[in-house]
Amino acid sequence: MNKTNRKGRPEKALPPILVMEDEARRLSALASSTAVLFPRVAHFLAHEIERATVVADNCDLPGVVRMGSQVRYCDDKTGETRDVVLVYPHEADITLKRVSVLTPVGAALIGLSVGQAIEFSNAGPQQAILNGTRRVRLTEAWICATFQLNRPP
Repeated sequence: MNKTNRKGRPEKALPPILVMEDEARRLSALASSTAVLFPRVAHFLAHEIERATVVADNCDLPGVVRMGSQVRYCDDKTGETRDVVLVYPHEADITLKRVSVLTPVGAALIGLSVGQAIEFSNAGPQQAILNGTRRVRLTEAWICATFQLNRPP
């Protein structure tokens, strides 16, 4: 049986995702602590962590997006490919291609495996009016050896 959303449209199936225990705990806390300031993306991040399969911190997850991963993804709508490092908000710097997990694309990428795609909504009301749904496909993911995460407590 297909699920439908509040508007009666069929819901898109979400890809299975994997998140390590420590990251799941930190990201859940981040989503909770930012829910008032950034309600849409915080809710999306919280939902992604809730639906994730949580694995032990010592698991090897090649090709899975984790915090500090360098990723290459393709926007299915525009065909544009981007290379970014997924980071916590205080480390974000778009000039260095460091994208916060507290952005719509950052929250969408966490836990994805190479080859998976996810559809999500851009957080701003302007984009929602302009059909602000995006679909990105992960083409590569690896842990960036030169980037050390300065993790929040």
